[in-house]
Amino acid sequence: MLERPRVVINVGASVDGKVALTRDALLMHQPSTDLWAAMTPPGADPVPLDVLELLKQQYGCNAILEGSGSLVTESETPEELPPYDGDAADLYEHFLPADITQLLSPPLMWFVVVDSRGRVRWTENHENWAVLVLVTRSTPAAYLAYLHREHICYLVIGEVQVDLERAIAAMGTELGIRCVMSAAGGGLNGALLRAGLIDELYVTLAPALIGGLGTPSVMDGSPLAVGEAATRLQLLSVNADTSGSVRLHYGVPGSG
Repeated sequence: MLERPRVVINVGASVDGKVALTRDALLMHQPSTDLWAAMTPPGADPVPLDVLELLKQQYGCNAILEGSGSLVTESETPEELPPYDGDAADLYEHFLPADITQLLSPPLMWFVVVDSRGRVRWTENHENWAVLVLVTRSTPAAYLAYLHREHICYLVIGEVQVDLERAIAAMGTELGIRCVMSAAGGGLNGALLRAGLIDELYVTLAPALIGGLGTPSVMDGSPLAVGEAATRLQLLSVNADTSGSVRLHYGVPGSG
């Protein structure tokens, strides 16, 4: 039996563990982008680390994982898609065009997004990157038809919500993905945690406090049950710079 791809979380946060300034402000949009960057002043002896490049060298990492909430806020109304009036049965099979999947990976990298509701509209193309959307049996047929028209790969995994354990395994068996770096927000990271899928965690703490009840954090999602134990971590390294930033690297004992 093939081992599932390794899953590594890589996240930046404030000291109080927040990964956004507010719940409904995407970090990739202004003014949040500049405000987030301003939380970390230039340091005299910074310790930058390109975690993705490191994971490529260590594990052959060839995929980044995001949730749709990192790309589209809950308050946004995506562009309406034309209804699909054909036989939808074939749409609910994996769509993996050979001209994409047969490319050598790396250099081809996968940008994987969990989007069971079909909210993301894809408007950008980047060299050596291919999109893979994780959808379900309940994803609107109009969205799957849209992905077909745009020649965007997808995997149908789960009924209403994406079954992350099966999805990660399928990424390995269907596409040869060996390691996945999650750059997602707290909701998806929390779901990975509850599914027991996290192998390593990099957290870079900026010297700032954000606060706010409901502001997304490093790990959100469903709470522990009463009497349920926390997931223990093994500290692998700590790095700090004079700007006040701290990078923590943890392993999850017994994962994988």
